[in-house]
Amino acid sequence: LTQFAFLAHEAAHRQILASGKTNDKLGRFLANFVVGISYQWWMNKHSKHHATPNTIGKDPDIEWDTISFQPADAKRQRGLLRWITQRQGYLFFPLLTLEGLNLHLQSIKYLFIGQRVKHRRRELISIGLRIALYLGAVFFLLPMGMAFAFLGVQLAVFGIYMGASFAPNHKGMPLVPADARIDFFSRQVLTGRNVLARSSFGNSVLSHVYGGLNYQVEHHLFPAMPRANLAGVSRIVRSYCAEHRIPYTVASVRESYAQVIS
Repeated sequence: LTQFAFLAHEAAHRQILASGKTNDKLGRFLANFVVGISYQWWMNKHSKHHATPNTIGKDPDIEWDTISFQPADAKRQRGLLRWITQRQGYLFFPLLTLEGLNLHLQSIKYLFIGQRVKHRRRELISIGLRIALYLGAVFFLLPMGMAFAFLGVQLAVFGIYMGASFAPNHKGMPLVPADARIDFFSRQVLTGRNVLARSSFGNSVLSHVYGGLNYQVEHHLFPAMPRANLAGVSRIVRSYCAEHRIPYTVASVRESYAQVIS
């Protein structure tokens, strides 16, 4: 499912087809009917993230939740959440097993209670039909116990894959104060981390595994650029950053996860 989510993400960024309308149709179909999450919810959330990555009070990806990204948020936690926050680095991957279910629930919640949601009815019908067909097939083909086990494993794998694909790109990178005045280029470069291998073949593999998000800096600078072009552009961006002494962060897969959980 995560690979289909990557395609929906690329359609949302107008990377696949010629027009915005056809990209939206493709993205909505993939997100609603294949992946089972709201395309409009994702667009709303993701657009804010791209405009203000790692910006306190503006980027929804660092809002106060089970995991805290700011000391002030960590102090607000109580009970079990405080215990989790104090160990959130070590618990990062175990918590991701619940992220798949969380994505489904949050997007459906948005469709029900969100204000001025475009295509609300269409998305609810598509997701509802997808749930009915999917659950119907699983419980028809498998014994009940095995069906529940399959759903649990599928949701856990989906959550881990999604979280492990998006988290290395920004988590552990500098946070930007809400009132900071910073130019577009610096904002996108300073808050992003590329995850690269030592060879071009390795980077090609990573681009497939991560849906092109391993070139996070270039994706944020040129969000409509197809993933196939990001590797070439990264060399230009990296050279420009070196010339102008702008920090450009690159990490291996192991280093990126170490920085996320540390």
